[in-house]
This record gives sequence, C-alpha cells and structure tokens, in this order.
Amino acid sequence: MNGEAAPRRAADLSTRTKLERGRGALGPALELVHTGRAPTRAVLTAELGVTRATAGAVAAELEALGLIRVDSRPGVAGGSQGRPSHRLAVDENGPVALAAQVHPDGFRAALVGLGGRIVDTTPGCVTVSADPAQVLGEVVDAGAALLAKSGRRCVGAGLAVPSAVAEPDGTALNPLHLAWPAGAPVREIFTERVRAAGIDGPAFTGNDVNLAALAEHRHGAGRSAQHLLCVATGHRGVGGALVLDGRLHSGSSGLALEVGHLTVNPDGRACHCGGRGCLDVEADPLAFLQAAGRTPGPEVSLLDQARDLLRAEAADPAVRHATEELVDRLGLGLAGLVNILNPDRIILGGLHRELLNAAPERLRAVVADRSLWGRSGGVPILPCTLDHNSLVGAAELAWQPVLDDPLLLGQGAAVAGH
Repeated sequence: MNGEAAPRRAADLSTRTKLERGRGALGPALELVHTGRAPTRAVLTAELGVTRATAGAVAAELEALGLIRVDSRPGVAGGSQGRPSHRLAVDENGPVALAAQVHPDGFRAALVGLGGRIVDTTPGCVTVSADPAQVLGEVVDAGAALLAKSGRRCVGAGLAVPSAVAEPDGTALNPLHLAWPAGAPVREIFTERVRAAGIDGPAFTGNDVNLAALAEHRHGAGRSAQHLLCVATGHRGVGGALVLDGRLHSGSSGLALEVGHLTVNPDGRACHCGGRGCLDVEADPLAFLQAAGRTPGPEVSLLDQARDLLRAEAADPAVRHATEELVDRLGLGLAGLVNILNPDRIILGGLHRELLNAAPERLRAVVADRSLWGRSGGVPILPCTLDHNSLVGAAELAWQPVLDDPLLLGQGAAVAGH
C-alpha cells in the first residue's frame, strides 16, 4: 500500500500545485484580455509563461465566471501555419461597472464593461448644483436607472471629478471650476449615494485627468508606453497625469501632476490659485475664445464653443492667431514637463487634442526647441483616442479588484445591480 500511496500523494500535490498556479494566473490573464494584449489562447500562454493546458484551464474558468468568451471553433488565418489558436474576447454580455463624471458644465453616468467598452450612457446633464451631495445623488440615480434597464451584474462604481482628490480621505481639494467648497468629502458622499441606491460593490473616486490617462494607457493612445504623460483641458482649466509602468503616479497624498499651475506667461491672466499666467488660465477653452476675440455664450459649454470655432473657422486670421498663441503656451508647459519627467509618450485630450491636430508641427517644434530631451529625437505627442475617457477611467477603478482577483465574482463580492 505504501508503494501505491506515495505516487498518488505526489500526483495529488502536482494537481493542487497546477490548480493554484492556474488560479494565481486568473488576474493577469483577465488583465491581458481586458487590455487587448492576449487576443488568442496562444498569446495568453506565452504572456503568462504557463503550459497550454494551464492557459486553457484559466481561460475556461474566466469564461465560466462570465468575464470572457473563448472561440470554440478556432480558424487559421490565410497563409498562417501551425495549429489554430482559440480567440479570446471580453464577454459583451458580462458584468459592468457604473461610471460617473462631474465637470463644470454638467455630469454623466455610464455602464462600462471589460475592455473599456461603454455599454450605455445617460444624456449629459448641463447644470451642476453648488451642493456636491445633490449632484452626486443625481448622477448615481441616473446610473442606477441604467443598471435597472440593463439587468447587468455590477462590480462597483467609480467617479471622476475635476479636482485633485486628496488621499487617504478622498476629498476634492480644489474644485476651482465648480461652486463646491474646497475639501468636499466627495468619496464619502459618493459611497453613501451608491449604497443608498442599492448598488453593491466598492465605490472609488479620482481626478478626471488621472482617470483619462489610466483609460488611455489601457485602451487607447497610451498603450505600451512605460512613462506616459497626459495633459488635457476639458470644460475649464488644464490637468495632467503620469502613468509609470502601468500605475498612476499620484504622489504622497494624491496631489501630483497639478500641471495647470505651471507658469507659461508671467504677465498673463490672474489664476484661481493666486498666481498669474498659469497654464490653467492660459491654455483652456475660455483662453482660446478670448484670444480669438470671441465672447463666450451661455447656450453650450465653453469646450464645445472652442471646438466648433476651431473646426469651422480655422482659416480666420483671429482664430489662427489664437491657435498659434495657445499652441506656444501649451508647448512651453509641455517642454518643462519633458525636462522634469522624461516621458516616452505625451497624449493630449480635450481642446488640446484639437490644437495638436490643427498645428502638429508647430507644437512639436516648440516642445523640441525648449526641452533637452526633445532636441535628441523628440517625444511622441499623440491625441487621445477614447471618447469619454474619464468615464472609462472611473470604471477602471471599479474593475480593478476584479482584475486583481476574478474569483471575487464567484464569492459574491460584486453582485447584481437592479
């Protein structure tokens, strides 16, 4: 008996070891599919460094959890050789995260699945109350209505706000372009509203540009970058973010990369921070409209007015002058950031994306001329590619616990929305 028991124990141990190894690979495997880096089981096997059998078991378990789909009848592309590999994709009918965004011209809620795919979104609200509790209650209620309509399982909720979010308290330190009080406890309020709406799962809050950068790094223009700098102007002001080796760099207390308060015009406009000539007031939509000699109207957002003007009247001398003026200011700020941070890629969002498209060579020349590293070959400067990237980034916060441990779904940590 002893001679038979020893091999059996060894076989049992080997099976358990393989199972544990496979379960330990669930999170990395899901992230690879989520970010599009493992389109087939063969690629998944290579990326994880496991056997084909282990990769197959991992893919099967993720499929059983309702997170991915495995093509049961793989085909071979024309001209390829070897055994065909099963294609992998996120399950389009799988769980979702509730994402919410607040900005000076309104708010919006959305449901976002794996892969950064927006499943459904509410029409954008165009007014924002001075009471953060009222606004966050309204955006969560709008999101809860989307969940009820979808019948989808919800893994959690994420919120993007136009303010630095201080850690660990989750307070909006400087919502300069909202009428909210400084230090508003947005994470606490958001969590309470999510619970009150009957939405289970964790709730998270972050700065809107940080979350845009996270989304672009995983699903958009920032893919494969190791040191990604994102600078964007949305409805008002200018924000920045840095992603290092796949992780947001938020500093010691969540306040890093407040690039809007770099001085780019010492004799320029007074800034809300107490300084003068900051990027925040020298290179945002209001600054563009004023430089073009246009009086902003109340009917649509400043961002939409600036975009429409740039697209429809780019040849107008005043608009062309405003474009060059803002490109020069933006380039000066970017050059300083390049000198300090040495990124391997810069992505621009909001109106800055439009300015890049309007005068790409001028912007790149300003950055190259003013930065040490730009002169040695240049840093790629690209437009952001995702629509609603701050919403997608807010959803990434809610998805992260599942990406870390997909078995949470089987343990009831993320439950159905209603």
